[in-house]
Amino acid sequence: MAGTIIITGANGSIAVHAVQQLLSKAPDSTLILTVRNISATDPNTRRLGEAVNQFPKSNVVIRRLDLANLKDVHKFAETIAAEVAQEKLPPLAAIICNAFHWNMIAAPELTEDGREKTMQVNHVSHAALILRLLGSFGPRGGRLVLFTSDCHYPGRNSLEVYPPGLPDDLDGLIRADPDTDKRGRGFQNYANSKLAILMWTYALNRYLERDEQFNKISAVAIDPGSIADSRALRTNTPATLSHTQRFVLQPLWPMLRLIMPNLRPSIDAGADIADIALNRTHAGERGYLNLMMPGPSSEESLNSIKQQKIWVKTAEWAGITRENTALQGGFQSHCPY
Repeated sequence: MAGTIIITGANGSIAVHAVQQLLSKAPDSTLILTVRNISATDPNTRRLGEAVNQFPKSNVVIRRLDLANLKDVHKFAETIAAEVAQEKLPPLAAIICNAFHWNMIAAPELTEDGREKTMQVNHVSHAALILRLLGSFGPRGGRLVLFTSDCHYPGRNSLEVYPPGLPDDLDGLIRADPDTDKRGRGFQNYANSKLAILMWTYALNRYLERDEQFNKISAVAIDPGSIADSRALRTNTPATLSHTQRFVLQPLWPMLRLIMPNLRPSIDAGADIADIALNRTHAGERGYLNLMMPGPSSEESLNSIKQQKIWVKTAEWAGITRENTALQGGFQSHCPY
């Protein structure tokens, strides 16, 4: 499936392997790889560059994108859309929303847009990117790959202190209310972002399916499993978590998989993501995949009324209106971006 594939957080643990798989399996594709820091002095971006350099004939561009800044997201989307319209880029074939943020060691963070950072980076900005770029997909459609987690399901994740759940006041999800339990609330913010992603994906698919222009685009929210070698376990986390990864998960993961079937290395997850994005696995599948198997997701995530509420609120938070997206989804007017 030739076309342009966008990957956010492309220098992440899973993403680097997904990039290699995409370049190997779909060498005719154009890859737009976004990172916050494009400098080779960043060790993660340097690793990404080394992976790309293994495919010297590939058509790959690494671009800067800060998901903690909605103006940056909208500008990036406008640039991509213009390049597709001017045939400088092939039509989009997939968007892989890999970038993420969490913080379990500090007070809640607000972005420049005044939104809680975990929710904005993981969910709101990706929603803005997708909705701004749907019109840049080709007539054959394509794939939207989003990332959820078992932590969207109450009681499923060992790091859970407070269960995930949508508050009655949805704006509470983007506020950074102070709390003394940084670890517990930080993880709850992350879990809520994964719940919001999943519920929004269900709503998105309903709008895509009933729109003749976009019904060949399918959206999947995938739980890639617990990644034993993910650098996320060493970023904004308590020392106990990084020590667990170093001394338990990484050296013992082949044995631990006997009792923890969702524990896996990033290279395996990267291969899955590439196959999903290329429509080679679960072709046209929509909704939730748990380690490449369809659902079921949590009871709350399946509540269609709540799905619609998070759909409407997400558009508001993301600055999406009927003027700046090609999808007909009941959006309001007057975008601030």
